[in-house]
Amino acid sequence: MKYYLYNPRANNGRKPDVNGAELKDATRLDYKKFFGSLAEEDEVVLIGGDGTLNYLINHVDTDKLKNKISIIGNGSGNDFLNDINSSSGRETEVNKYLKGLPTVTVKGRTCRFINNMGFGIDGYVSEKADAERRKKRGKQINYTKIALKGLFYDFKPCSVLLEVDGRRYRFKDVWLAPTMKGRFYGGGMMIAPDQDRLSDHLTVVICTCRSRLRVLKMFPTIFKGEHIRNTKMIKVFTGKRIRVKFSRPCAAQIDGETVSSVTEYTAESAAR
Repeated sequence: MKYYLYNPRANNGRKPDVNGAELKDATRLDYKKFFGSLAEEDEVVLIGGDGTLNYLINHVDTDKLKNKISIIGNGSGNDFLNDINSSSGRETEVNKYLKGLPTVTVKGRTCRFINNMGFGIDGYVSEKADAERRKKRGKQINYTKIALKGLFYDFKPCSVLLEVDGRRYRFKDVWLAPTMKGRFYGGGMMIAPDQDRLSDHLTVVICTCRSRLRVLKMFPTIFKGEHIRNTKMIKVFTGKRIRVKFSRPCAAQIDGETVSSVTEYTAESAAR
């Protein structure tokens, strides 16, 4: 039997229609009980985006799942599907991508992530987008517009202490410092073009620059991954344990889910 689980928060709250199939609210399920009741031949289809996958991987041990898991992209960003060269609107099996996922510890809580742990301007965008949704439910969010507002005048860069597998680096005037499991985040930005999500390494990308104008000029190049050519502004590191500490509290985001007032995080790849 095939079960369809949808995220009522995905796609700005619009409920999907999958050929009249019965849909279960993925956010109200007892996941351990649900998966424990399935026969091995049963299949589960998620309908949503990156946040839907994040919810799954943090409510059930996906390393031990025996059922076939697929996703139909119905999110606002769908960066995961973009990263695995799939597309929205069709079923894509994802079992192999749910094994050996990294964890992030932030504000005393540890969870898994499927795409990224973002810190800086991307956290700012996530927090502002949430505020817009609260004002008007179902509103289509323009993430690029919010990001440009932050880059123009609203977001204030910070100093950063970065640790990668025990080695320390310090940067001033940092605009973003995400740790990536995949290549994409923010609805199509190829922030880590060389990252392989099936590897046991993570990529952290630092954007450091005193000039808002230079950051604004660089911003469009992120969508094609061309920003990494600007080695004066962009610093790229890979490792298995990454700690990022900001000089002041900032909003962060985990697979698009906002975490407010964060001063540091530690991301670790899974032991293999």
